[in-house]
Amino acid sequence: MKNTLAALLLVAGAAAAQDYHIDHMEPPSWWVGMHHKQVQLMVHGKQIADLEPSISYPGVRLVSVTRVPNHNYLFLDLEIAADAAPGKLDIRFSRGGKVVTYPYQLQARASGSAERAGFNSSDVIYNLMPDRFANGNPGNDNTPDSTERANRQDGSGRHGGDIQGMAEHLDYLAGMGYTQIWPTPLLESNMPQVSYHGYASTNLYRIDPRYGGNEEYRSFVAKARAKGLGVLQDMVPNHIGSSHWWMRDLPMTDWITNNGKFTPTAHHRLALTDPYASQADKRDFTTGWFADSMPDMNQANPYVTTYLSQNVIWWIEYAGLSGLRVDTYGYSDTAFVSEWTRRVLEEYPHLNLAGEEWSMHIPTVAKWQEGQKAFNGATPHMPGMMDFPLNDAMRNSLADEVDPNSLNSLYETLAQDSLYINPGNMVLFEGNHDMSRLFSALNGDEALFRMATAFVLTAPRVPQFYAGTEVLMTSTVKGRDDASYRHDFPGGWAGDTVNAFTGAGLTPSQAAAQAYLKKLLNWRKTAEVIHHGRTMQFGPEHNVYVYFRYNDSKKVMVILNKNKADTPLALARFAEMLGGVHAGVDVATGARYALDGSVTLPERAALILELQ
Repeated sequence: MKNTLAALLLVAGAAAAQDYHIDHMEPPSWWVGMHHKQVQLMVHGKQIADLEPSISYPGVRLVSVTRVPNHNYLFLDLEIAADAAPGKLDIRFSRGGKVVTYPYQLQARASGSAERAGFNSSDVIYNLMPDRFANGNPGNDNTPDSTERANRQDGSGRHGGDIQGMAEHLDYLAGMGYTQIWPTPLLESNMPQVSYHGYASTNLYRIDPRYGGNEEYRSFVAKARAKGLGVLQDMVPNHIGSSHWWMRDLPMTDWITNNGKFTPTAHHRLALTDPYASQADKRDFTTGWFADSMPDMNQANPYVTTYLSQNVIWWIEYAGLSGLRVDTYGYSDTAFVSEWTRRVLEEYPHLNLAGEEWSMHIPTVAKWQEGQKAFNGATPHMPGMMDFPLNDAMRNSLADEVDPNSLNSLYETLAQDSLYINPGNMVLFEGNHDMSRLFSALNGDEALFRMATAFVLTAPRVPQFYAGTEVLMTSTVKGRDDASYRHDFPGGWAGDTVNAFTGAGLTPSQAAAQAYLKKLLNWRKTAEVIHHGRTMQFGPEHNVYVYFRYNDSKKVMVILNKNKADTPLALARFAEMLGGVHAGVDVATGARYALDGSVTLPERAALILELQ
């Protein structure tokens, strides 16, 4: 009895001596008037579980308190009534005479927040890497807590691009004709090396100070919106960076997959739909790590599911986003990613999301789209996906100079659109930060570049371009060479001799490519027939591919001629679309083509004809 009493007194004395404080409260704020009335707060601080939390605020109820084996964490479930008012909510943590008060902010939602419109097929997305786009504020290239210092000479290092740099060039992006911006992740990535790409976050609620910070990011989104540009956020629910603060003090032993030990994935992505797949392969695909620097989140843990779901909703609401691009979507736990996406769309029914499933197999990509049959125990809810199969077919069919029937691959890939529930919401990209530059992949051929551009902008898809494509930026082609894909955008740094923003120093070919894309982008802005029109295509013959976009009032005829000579095209085959049509005007050049009987196509031409 004496020993027990002594032990109790010792614990009580330790508790009394403990200097309690809260290191992290996440989400850092929340909103009244959300569709989902509960929010789960993660509270982190030394021995914080010793204390008893309480709340006294009209319309807010502390539903439950969860203590886990790690006493540095508490999980608080709050219920926020529909009539709760915005304001400061004091959360008290007490024990005996010890009291810690945390002022938690309940905010008012922006007007119309829940009904915000997401991107759609009337938009064109511009993908950029903030660190490599423009350095608006050299003063934040390094910060006191940065573990990696800026070095523009290092292809895998930080170069200094930031939010201010993006903001300073919004007029350029709007003037070119883009309507949405997709920056690669801006969240803190305080990793010791290769931190610039942002896909190994060390704080899921903090914009990296080398980019500018949370408020500057929110201001950037508002400035972009004022210029007619929406902003997509690149979300990475699958993994974090190994320098994330969690890794020094995990909330639970199963917060990270494989007991927190590096176990690489073998990337067997077909295992999820393979009727013959082993459970081992399925488990490996969704729980394996990309690298030892990227711990994989254990999304089967319900607290992880809630944390990540609230995190994405917090950013949408806080920043005013118009959509999401979701990294490594297929690698996530299937049940989790279904619930994660459902929660987002429950709060924002008209928002749009595009998931990344890097596969050239259409069924593998299509399985994720909303409306498909449930698989692997979960129902898909993702509205759109990145169209890797069509990207691959476009690049390979155009680059192939040996096979006279190479355009068939492009035609046949598009012909499989019946496998998608909503093919028009697939995002067709010419390139991105993870692959060789389009111009290099097309053998440095300007005519093929124009064909690819014309196809991306007129196919029944949401188009996306990668920063620098407009000025024919180049890279290596064979193997994986990230540094060459991610060169700095010319003109983004003081002293650059070439400036793509102003045109200074561009070669005639670069200036012509930029002007061509700008012409098509701005035409497409008002081309309703391209945004939402129907499609009719004809199988390629004699190295010429023809398809039409049409609605009840307008028709556009797209012709890709890969031949290295002027080519006659008999028109009788296209009578379904050309009945009553006598001519077409090319969008890019303004040239008029008579369409009676036959037409002579210029060599290596991409024609977008508005039919008259």
